[in-house]
Amino acid sequence: MSGSGTPPSPSARGKATALSKALSKADLDGHDLPPSPAPSSPRSGKRYALATELVYTDSTDQYNASSVPIYQSATFKQTSGGGGGEYDYTRSGNPTRTHLERHLAKIMSAERALVVSSGMGALDVITRLLRPGDEVVTGDDLYGGTNRLLKYLATNGEIIVHHVDTTTPSAVASVLSRKTAMVLLETPTNPLIKIVDIPTIASLAHAANPTALVAVDNTMLSPLLQNPLDLGADIVYESGTKYLSGHHDLMAGVLAVNDSKLGDKLYFTINATGCGLAPFDSWLLLRGIKTLKVRLEQQQSNAQRIAEFLEAHGFRVRYPGLKSHPQHALHNSMARGAGAVLSFETGDVTVSERVVEAARLWAISVSFGCVNSLISMPCRMSHASIDQKTRKERKMPEDIIRLCVGIEDCDDLIDDLSRALVQAGAVNVTLDGFHAVGKGRVSGEGEGEVPSSSS
Repeated sequence: MSGSGTPPSPSARGKATALSKALSKADLDGHDLPPSPAPSSPRSGKRYALATELVYTDSTDQYNASSVPIYQSATFKQTSGGGGGEYDYTRSGNPTRTHLERHLAKIMSAERALVVSSGMGALDVITRLLRPGDEVVTGDDLYGGTNRLLKYLATNGEIIVHHVDTTTPSAVASVLSRKTAMVLLETPTNPLIKIVDIPTIASLAHAANPTALVAVDNTMLSPLLQNPLDLGADIVYESGTKYLSGHHDLMAGVLAVNDSKLGDKLYFTINATGCGLAPFDSWLLLRGIKTLKVRLEQQQSNAQRIAEFLEAHGFRVRYPGLKSHPQHALHNSMARGAGAVLSFETGDVTVSERVVEAARLWAISVSFGCVNSLISMPCRMSHASIDQKTRKERKMPEDIIRLCVGIEDCDDLIDDLSRALVQAGAVNVTLDGFHAVGKGRVSGEGEGEVPSSSS
């Protein structure tokens, strides 16, 4: 009915019906999808360097606003009783979210990007593609939340999960089969900073089962440093809470694909479950992305200096920017930088606790990617959901300390860390300086272990 109470004419009803049919869409399972923005296609037009693409965005705002507007609306008025507008309900789509998704697709070398309420929400959307009896191959060094979700699916969803050392392609190949529905990878791994050969494992997975999906968590590096879709992955996802946002003032998850049918499946789950990112958080994330390059380059520069400092003082350091890392060359073949997360060991859990608690500039906190530096003991915090027996089986040292390096002055960060190491008794102090207590220099065994410095 129109606002005046006069019913629309037959011709108007016909046009509305035709428009509704033209905009209607069904997913691969036959479910009707509500009106939603068209998948982003960033290939058109001139392509700029990534530093420019991060900042430059096209906008069709009617007022030519320099900053994309926040459409803080749950619902949108329609032009007819049959609907037909590009947006109808923010759960299904919102102009602010659409702008963010198209911008992300551009910088992630993807045909379509989707955003949800958290990084774990993104992984949940991905794993909903699985069916009872499917097999998942994944690593033995995973983020605690990822491990928890996979354990739940194995216990309650009849999903078979194989945890192997993904740094060894032959170990992955040994469990691949026609039943493998998904290969879930993280690289660098967290917190052991092991490197996974994405192209090789993707090829092995697709050879074993052409329909298998290779999903890569790219949170540790972000699109600035690595593009898994260009390396053979089918899905890339990451926590937008980390480097993409950069300020830890929002939670978000990002998914990106190059297959439109796969994108439709993922979108259906997002729309059906209502986990799409809210308009205000979409706007915040879009703002954070623009400064990704300047933030991460400073964080990475600081991380390199701190890794070299710790290694020079006798600690076993895990960081792919160090030539001592056994997979230094492999990492450089896939990525454009080493990132800003590193870990090191003192050789004693109690000493590590004292180091963490003695730091002042380094805030004790989970997560990473923020502009300020963070310190934590993963086995007590981010990975505490993995039981101690399993951590031991996966060779995760209980004393390991993770450093998530920020943009502060690096000399201040090193001075503060030096004071914490001395105060905690992690080093022997002499007239020539200080050096790690012996246990911190014990070298590990196996391909994924990082040898100690010889200095």
